[in-house]
Amino acid sequence: MSITKKATVFAVGFGLVALSACGSSDSDNDSGGGGSKTVTLVSHNSWAVSKSVLAAFEKESGYKVKVLEDGDAGQAVNKAILTKDNPQGDVFFGVDNTLLSRALDNGLFQSYEAKGSDLILPEYRVDEDKHRVTPIDTGDICVNYDQAYFTEHKLDPPSSFDDLVKPAYKNLLVTENASTSSPGLGFLLGTAAEYGDSGWEGYWTKLKANGVKVVDGWEQAYNEEFSGSAGGKKAKADRPLVVSYASSPPAEVIYADPKPTTAPTGVAEGTCFRQVEYAGLLSNAGNSKGGKALLDFMLTKRFQEDMPLNMFVYPVREAAEVPQEFKKYGPQAKDPETLDPAAIAANRDQWVKSWTSLVLK
Repeated sequence: MSITKKATVFAVGFGLVALSACGSSDSDNDSGGGGSKTVTLVSHNSWAVSKSVLAAFEKESGYKVKVLEDGDAGQAVNKAILTKDNPQGDVFFGVDNTLLSRALDNGLFQSYEAKGSDLILPEYRVDEDKHRVTPIDTGDICVNYDQAYFTEHKLDPPSSFDDLVKPAYKNLLVTENASTSSPGLGFLLGTAAEYGDSGWEGYWTKLKANGVKVVDGWEQAYNEEFSGSAGGKKAKADRPLVVSYASSPPAEVIYADPKPTTAPTGVAEGTCFRQVEYAGLLSNAGNSKGGKALLDFMLTKRFQEDMPLNMFVYPVREAAEVPQEFKKYGPQAKDPETLDPAAIAANRDQWVKSWTSLVLK
């Protein structure tokens, strides 16, 4: 899942998705580019927004929003590319920086500079000459650790990629498959950024020898294999390290009953990779006017400040506030790993192929 994710999977896992997934129909979307009063958003399955925030947009704009959720980010992007000549909707949300080049190179989006784009923090802006995508949210993919395990074993939790290959952390880490999972791919890209094209494979050779466990996706890794999560505790999981998000600890606090005074999980900040999610007006959108209004809405302060507790991501708009739980338990990494989108585009497929051969065989 994307992303993103973004940490957004929490919104699904805890039942916060406020909208039913439903596609557009010929009667909903006119082919004329603006006559319809329904605008359809195509997304991965972690889209979420508060009912009151959505209702305000629908009232003010006059458009009814339909949402078509289409699997995880990779699946949703691939399907959108295949259907770009006859798109399922008007706006696509959820392509992140790990997959952005694939969407742009395949002509998925048409140009539109959303209102409020000048308020996007400079570090998240891309494609500023063509404005084919609009940055919407950001988050960090990081190794999370089970506080209780490390206290009980009188062991310092890892703080860096280098730590994870040390004997003290043998058989403790679970991660997601880089070829099927957004956080798994983000973690791979983080190691490529840290060790370079000539060093990441050697790092993974050491990590494999140190007992890293690979599962298909985030849900299994976090809620079934990770001993620090609420789900993992119920499943009697035995891995105290997991690849997840910097926003996972505040989620563990927010959804606990009773709420703890400290987060039961922590983040190894030296393992973080910065993820950014984008939205764009689909090429051949049936309701381009409504699509533009929806993109404008997604950059409003109201929507940007609504995202953290619904999709567990950070806003990209200047001066947008985040909940106190995020500030206390899930602050953004001070110096996350990043990669230029061009470098990801040039190397991603080969890195994943090499990773699969090295780690899974």
